[in-house]
Amino acid sequence: MSSREKTDAWIETVYKSTDRENLKASYDAWSESYDADMVLTGYVHYAVLSGLVCRHVPRKDAAILDAGVGTGALGSFLNLLGFNNLTGLDMSDGMLAKAATRKVYTDLRQATLGDPLDFVDKSFDAIISTGTFTEGHAPASAFDELVRLLEPNGVMIFTISSLVWEEKGFKTKLESLVSAKQLARVEVTPLYQPMPYSPAEAHVTTRAYVYRRVG
Repeated sequence: MSSREKTDAWIETVYKSTDRENLKASYDAWSESYDADMVLTGYVHYAVLSGLVCRHVPRKDAAILDAGVGTGALGSFLNLLGFNNLTGLDMSDGMLAKAATRKVYTDLRQATLGDPLDFVDKSFDAIISTGTFTEGHAPASAFDELVRLLEPNGVMIFTISSLVWEEKGFKTKLESLVSAKQLARVEVTPLYQPMPYSPAEAHVTTRAYVYRRVG
């Protein structure tokens, strides 16, 4: 099996995980090779999100929550760009251990999006999330808790796979938060391929979104 085929096998494993514990165990096992595997796919989320953070988060000391931190690769990019107040959470202990080795996060916590999160209201100036709102992963209901954690006028920057945008209720959830005057949409990218070099995933498209907390 080639390196790309092994990577695609990991991707298929996590997307087809049958429950939360199975998903967590899969990411724990994948954590050792995850970064190298993502390079093989041509993974572009980190570049897109880094650009959007630089555009919409003016203060380098802004408190930023990386929700679904994974191995912390996005935090490494942001730290190189001067952002120095990063907190991360992830369901996978293996991924969190990798993120800790980067030494760019002030706090890392084991937590699952969709559950109550152990932070006080309005803890963060910005919340970012890459590749977490996709098939078999975090639910649309997670946005209620993320909004709670965001400062008034703070920004939320995240990707959502087009596979789940309508089918899994993300469009409806975000529209309801806008209608309730909790969030305002700021920017949406065109569709793009997050893993263009993956034979199994090249057909999948995603958008990145920027919303601002009303208040």
